Amino acid sequence: MSNIPENLRYSKDHEWVSVEGDVATIGITDYAQSSLGDVVYVDFPRAGDKFATHEAFGSVESVKAVSEIFTPVGGEVVEVNEGLNDAPESVNNDPYGDGWMVKVKMDNPGEADAMMSSAEYEEYLSSNG
Repeated sequence: MSNIPENLRYSKDHEWVSVEGDVATIGITDYAQSSLGDVVYVDFPRAGDKFATHEAFGSVESVKAVSEIFTPVGGEVVEVNEGLNDAPESVNNDPYGDGWMVKVKMDNPGEADAMMSSAEYEEYLSSNG
């Protein structure tokens, strides 16, 4: 089974969120990166861009496909992981650490609470994977 840290929240689109105050750090899950294969390029928004919940905010290009990434929470991008420009493989090697993608100042911090827990996400994967 995939690596599913208990301290994060998860979306059905296979994104994870870590919340500090009203800022959510967003990335793709271990399941998503392993499904994609070797990530070769990540396309991001810029700081200051605003996105509604479940809106596509970028894409991940792998050796297999290009996949859109959706923001599980609405808000304004306050930081992007520029390190992925030079090391997109971090998404594969460390999806919950160095492979994070963007930080969003949430319009409604309660949205993250409504996302799946690690146990719910694991169950979702086993019934939909």
